[in-house]
Amino acid sequence: MKVKDFMERDVTAVFSDETVEEFIHACVHQFRSGLPVVDSEMRVVGVMTESDVMHAIIPSYMEMLHSTSFIPDTNITKKRLEEIKNKHISQYMRENVEALKTTDTLLSAATLIIKKSHRFLPVVDEDGHLAGIVTRALILEALLI
Repeated sequence: MKVKDFMERDVTAVFSDETVEEFIHACVHQFRSGLPVVDSEMRVVGVMTESDVMHAIIPSYMEMLHSTSFIPDTNITKKRLEEIKNKHISQYMRENVEALKTTDTLLSAATLIIKKSHRFLPVVDEDGHLAGIVTRALILEALLI
């Protein structure tokens, strides 16, 4: 079975100049933990996930050691999100993300997703344009058929 046979085709993507806040709203409305990032020609240039935002706003262990309190404060996290919400996602997205091709096999898609611990991967056509995404659940559903 090929990726084109089970991928999700109707996919929301974001542009790298959109804001972190716009990204968060898009994820919430699409029930996604992340989205492909595309350029003006719909070529995949990266991936943005909720984890990327969380890493940007949650204090690191070393930062907590240098603070007056070792207990993380929700207000600090909220303040950090407020500070980055209007910044472009290009500052936080992951570039050079491996994308699947529509002609890749189910096994190769499953292997890449598990090996790299991704929740989803973008799928590109022969010209590198976004064609869809593959998620872990889609792979499992394809295996049931």
